Amino acid sequence: MKLNRTQWASVTAVVLALLFAGGAVTVASADRDDEGPRTPTAESADAGFARDMAVHHQQAVEMSFIVRDRTKDEAVRRLAYDIANTQANQRGMLFGWLDLWGLPKVQSGVAPMTWMGMGVDLGGEDGELMPGMATRAELDQLRKASGREAEVLYLKLMTDHHKGGIHMAQGCVERCVPGVERDLAQGMVDAQQSEIKLMADMLKERGAGA
Repeated sequence: MKLNRTQWASVTAVVLALLFAGGAVTVASADRDDEGPRTPTAESADAGFARDMAVHHQQAVEMSFIVRDRTKDEAVRRLAYDIANTQANQRGMLFGWLDLWGLPKVQSGVAPMTWMGMGVDLGGEDGELMPGMATRAELDQLRKASGREAEVLYLKLMTDHHKGGIHMAQGCVERCVPGVERDLAQGMVDAQQSEIKLMADMLKERGAGA
């Protein structure tokens, strides 16, 4: 059967309509699939980890800069540089995510590690905000020490600091949404466990226990 121009036009219109409808369904489906993970809330594990670990990292950077000025030992100075450089970069990433999510870097009225179900409340006693963090008195002691004394004190303080950091990072591994932040947290666990072993050996070399 031959179709005249009017009939061809009608058929073409139907085909185009069907194609358009199919395309619309495909686009709509793609839009739903491309939504990806939702932006974390201020109370989420993702945001809580970013805020708390940024604070935790800042003290590690501070301690590392202090000891580099208090000893000439190349092994300790190299370790301190590596820790300061790594944790400063990671801190920038954590703050960057909070900016990307449009969330505050400080959440007033909420105790640290609440996102882990802990709600640590140390009262900021002598500057100790979270487990593993050094007190102001300990930081002052590090500033006044020099040579072997500074090395041993730094290694002990950083060992405790790493243990607290590992505990928090593991909390993110267990609670954060799968993705780059959780991968970073796992990387922190692995790296800091390795550094704890290294620092234990360095303490033994200096005749001190962990």
